[in-house]
Amino acid sequence: MGRAARLCLAAGVLGLILCVLNQWTAPALTPALERAGVLSSLLAVGLMLVAILWTRAVPIAPERVALEGEQGVRLLPELPEALVEELGWGSQMLLTATPAASLLLHWRGVTLLRRGVLNETTFTPGAICERAWSTGRAIGLVNLKLYPGRAEFTGLPAGIPSLIVQPIGTEGVILLAGWSPRCFSRSDEAWLEGWSRRLRTPLEALNVEGLSDATPLVAG
Repeated sequence: MGRAARLCLAAGVLGLILCVLNQWTAPALTPALERAGVLSSLLAVGLMLVAILWTRAVPIAPERVALEGEQGVRLLPELPEALVEELGWGSQMLLTATPAASLLLHWRGVTLLRRGVLNETTFTPGAICERAWSTGRAIGLVNLKLYPGRAEFTGLPAGIPSLIVQPIGTEGVILLAGWSPRCFSRSDEAWLEGWSRRLRTPLEALNVEGLSDATPLVAG
């Protein structure tokens, strides 16, 4: 609750308390005093409702989590130039136009791209990625602390608060980690879905034989 909403709530509570005390200590309850008490009580309750509605209308943004790791780009050097350009501009747009902190692209068992806050731990898709592939739809994890399967995403920086798991067909996935819980909007999700569809064709033409996560990742 913001400062202004707290002041409004405090004024309402104080007004209601004073109204009750005034009624309680009055030597006699005259009709005029009763009418004044009812009106002042309604005003006090109205102030408290305004404070509650104010908080809902302007919610406090969750605090940004401090993630450990260096900022950078890690890209497999054997990728075609056209795909490198596509991955470069797309990942840059996601990291600048959305509240994303880190991005990882995994295709046919190989991590092709990491960008943002980096973690070099090997990523292996698990149950949540399998569910995204089976449904063909993105899975949004708005508060990763609440999900017992979060250990699946060890390839991302430790302590990420939120995540979108965006499937690319049934063979790839984009992991987009946010700076804070519940930070991604529907437009962010739509943008990520559109980019995943754009990537599918050049990725399906990519020959990943001989490539593995053991292949050194170089700055792009």
